[in-house]
Parts: sequence; C-alpha cells; structure tokens
Amino acid sequence: MDLATLDTSQHPYLPEAAHTLFRAKTAKKLSFEKIAQHIGRNEVATAAIFYGQAKASPQDVHKLATLLGIPEEPLAEQLGGFPDRGRSVEMPPREPLIYRLYEIVQNYGYAYKAVLNEKFGDGIMSAISFSTKVEKETDTDGNNWAVITLRGKWLPFSRF
Repeated sequence: MDLATLDTSQHPYLPEAAHTLFRAKTAKKLSFEKIAQHIGRNEVATAAIFYGQAKASPQDVHKLATLLGIPEEPLAEQLGGFPDRGRSVEMPPREPLIYRLYEIVQNYGYAYKAVLNEKFGDGIMSAISFSTKVEKETDTDGNNWAVITLRGKWLPFSRF
C-alpha cells in the first residue's frame, strides 16, 4: 500500500508537529485509516491534525504519541494552541487533486448555493459544525469512483 507522506515544498507554512507526525507515520508505515481507527476519529479529521488544520485533544495526543512512538510531552507542546487553518498552501492550489476540488467549487459553487438556498432558505453551510468522509466505489465495469460526503449544519442568516 502506498502511504501519504509530507512534501514540504508543497506546504511551506506547516507547523512543526506536521513534520514530527509525518516522519513517525512514514517510519511506522501506517495509513491515515489505521491511525484514525487507533485514535477513534475520522480519517480526514486525523489527516487534518497532521497538516495542522484541526485541533488535537489531549486524548488524541496521548494515542498518537503511543501509536507513533513519539515522546508525548514534546508532541503535546507542538500540537498545543489553535490551528492556523487554511494557510498551508497558496491559492489557487497547484497540486492537481486539490485543484480539481477547487475547480468543482468554481464550476458548481453557485449551483450548490442555488439548490441549498431553495431547500433551506437564506443561509450558509457550516464548516465548523461539519463532518466529511471519503469512500471508494467500484462500478460494474471495474472503474473506481471517489465519493466525498460533506455534511455541514445549516446556519440561517440572522435578520437584524
């Protein structure tokens, strides 16, 4: 199985914890799926911790340190504080897979907005009260399909 590793040239602004976590992940040859199962979180949420885009709880830190063989105290220091979300790469993104996700929003964003507004009214989908998952489907012809589910709480705009 191929594993995701860290290309620091693609992410010049990542926190120190990202380097620590990815080095240990690579050394232990663990997938995000396996790490997520161990810490009891979704694999996308787990990967977000590695990239500094999600906050790790003290329990996450303990379980990550144990699984990855990292001293817990320095890891807790590196993962302390609050994530600086959304600044690890320049926009628009250049990495093709990330760019395609960006392109989906560019091409279909207003269509999503129109359909969501018709169904829910004037508001936005939260990216804070939010969950996501990635699944793999294989059709009858043997083609693999990526299924990404985005689930966000609907937040109506306030009238004032």
